[in-house]
Amino acid sequence: MIQVRVLGIALDQSGQHLVLLRPLADDPDGPVVVPIWIGRNEANSILIALSSESTPRPLTHDLMTTLLGTLGARLERVEVTKLDEGTFYAELTLVTRQGPRIVDARPSDAIALAVRSEASIWIAEQVLEDAGIPAELAGEAASEPSGSSHHGDASGGAAMPIDESKLEEFKRFLDDVDPEDFEG
Repeated sequence: MIQVRVLGIALDQSGQHLVLLRPLADDPDGPVVVPIWIGRNEANSILIALSSESTPRPLTHDLMTTLLGTLGARLERVEVTKLDEGTFYAELTLVTRQGPRIVDARPSDAIALAVRSEASIWIAEQVLEDAGIPAELAGEAASEPSGSSHHGDASGGAAMPIDESKLEEFKRFLDDVDPEDFEG
């Protein structure tokens, strides 16, 4: 497993949301990013958590985090474990009074919970190898659903402007990519 961070959220040309994961340690062949297609609600939830914003009422992932705490459990780590026929799979590692528990989860939900819980995020080496793309195609940043050209990172860092030419190159890549290209 390789530890990653959330680089940001992007939109592909068809308006589908992607969460971009980047290894903490760069690959000797150059930095890579793993794009995972996610739903709009999960994208918004991740963005809200990355920016440390609050909502008037708890979102589903806020509720899940509160429930875990109320039950005396905590999210220790998230693992993106495999890529099968274009579908990513993830697991939550929970620390409970009865010992560790592994729970199957969608990567989008797992990442939204990890960002809220400050849990580490890991990705299987095979998934990184199969789904990783050169980081320069991602332009080291992502576009928020609102269309602004900023991103946050998992550490809650400040938003940074992106290089528009690199964003255009990444958009061209997304135009030509098909989720089936990432089959294992």
